[in-house]
Amino acid sequence: MAGTTERTESTKQRRRGDTRQRIQDVALELFAEQGYEKTSLREIAERLDVTKAALYYHFKTKEEIIVSLFEDLTKPIEDLIEWGGSQPHSLETKREILRRYGAALSDAEPLFRFMQENQATVRELSIGEMFKNRMMGMRQIIIDPDAALADQVRCISALFTLHAGMFAVRDLDGDPEDKRAAVLDVAIDLVTQAHGGA
Repeated sequence: MAGTTERTESTKQRRRGDTRQRIQDVALELFAEQGYEKTSLREIAERLDVTKAALYYHFKTKEEIIVSLFEDLTKPIEDLIEWGGSQPHSLETKREILRRYGAALSDAEPLFRFMQENQATVRELSIGEMFKNRMMGMRQIIIDPDAALADQVRCISALFTLHAGMFAVRDLDGDPEDKRAAVLDVAIDLVTQAHGGA
């Protein structure tokens, strides 16, 4: 009997998780289509074909939805900062950080597109400060405080190259995977130059 109860509870949790994910996906679609400010919880509920009360069960505000998306989609970045902080400031560590960071950005691309297109709103929401703190964490693990200033700038620029690459190369011809690889190559080149071209 205990096994049946555990399975039933696990199924309920999985369904709640699926609903939460659907709400996040639909909200992000609507925010992209018409902007964060112009999207209401009612419209999100209608697009999902659920009642507003059902939506409230999971999220009370639009900001709660965005914060949950940010936390879910940037968890790999938080984990990467923790891992990178325990590693030596070697070239290979920095290359691995860039590889993992590029993959995390790619997985969270819809969220970062929202953040790029709604910068004023993001600054007003709690995710603006959360993102700034994550970027400061990445900055601390990617640069050597004892390196020459130009080399520190190269390492920071490598991070921004990955960010800019999500948007700047969209209009260029080519396979999306090839474009992501090219952006990563440029970021790694910057870090390699910062380490004397090793």
